[in-house]
Amino acid sequence: MSEGSKGSSLAFGQVVIGPPGSGKTTYCHGMQEFLGRIGRKVSVVNLDPANEAMPYQCAVDIAELITLPDVMENLKLGPNGGLIYCMEYLEANFDWLQEKLAACRGHYYLFDCPGQVELYTHHDALKNVFAQLAKWNFRLAAVHLVDSHYCTDPGKFISVLCTSLATMLHVELPHVNVLSKMDLIEQYGKLAFNLDYYTEVLDLSYLVDHLASDPFFRNYRRLNEKLVEVIEDYSLVSFVPLNVQDKESMRQVMQAVDKANGYSFGDQEHRSLEALMSAAVGADFHFASTLAVQEKYVRSQDRAVEEEAMDL
Repeated sequence: MSEGSKGSSLAFGQVVIGPPGSGKTTYCHGMQEFLGRIGRKVSVVNLDPANEAMPYQCAVDIAELITLPDVMENLKLGPNGGLIYCMEYLEANFDWLQEKLAACRGHYYLFDCPGQVELYTHHDALKNVFAQLAKWNFRLAAVHLVDSHYCTDPGKFISVLCTSLATMLHVELPHVNVLSKMDLIEQYGKLAFNLDYYTEVLDLSYLVDHLASDPFFRNYRRLNEKLVEVIEDYSLVSFVPLNVQDKESMRQVMQAVDKANGYSFGDQEHRSLEALMSAAVGADFHFASTLAVQEKYVRSQDRAVEEEAMDL
């Protein structure tokens, strides 16, 4: 994988990014198992120097190069400053990363990244790491995980949309935004609109109107309208719903990512995928549970439309 080598083979993969607690490590574990079942050779690369308990099989671990606790102790930095230092240290040691990745030649890569939002919105270290990987003939897609419970709070959802847009513009990779933990979404409250409204990011004026009904946000209507205009003007943000325990949900995310980074699998992998999807539901998969949530909100909206028509 020498830099500038035109004859080197392509490598495909995902850089898994997102705020703390969005489920990046769980996603990497679930996607590693899912892809392994259909015959794809997967190597997980841990780029989070604060990640100590990893449930997946790790092929490359940044802890061999640098760890956050060591940086915080020796340089007297806090966790945020320490993470930035670690990413800059990784950027300065590309040769270490190149040597480690060379041992996994021919594999599909999952890069488990840190959870500090600043690294994806305005700091350049990780962006430069991704750019260097592209020079080594890696074809990567960014999988940006966002906790789905933000959908239950219109104010937070607008913030998530702004963060997602800023991340897409800064990272400069083919991008798939994912609403994670869909199986837990109703634990945080009912959705104001059906699920498609949030995944497709439809007319956001309804969201602003919904916010205006809250006395706290009424004074900020003008600000929210301007934020929504920025999001809609770019027209880039949409989401794929994800429940890691749901085979159909994992397949939809996988296909979205494969389309984004240009990965094309052969007949054997296709047959393995068909066999997996048609197999009896195992203990570790709850088939179509994500779709059940979506259908519930579609039905509830249809009933509301019918009731409104009857009133007229």
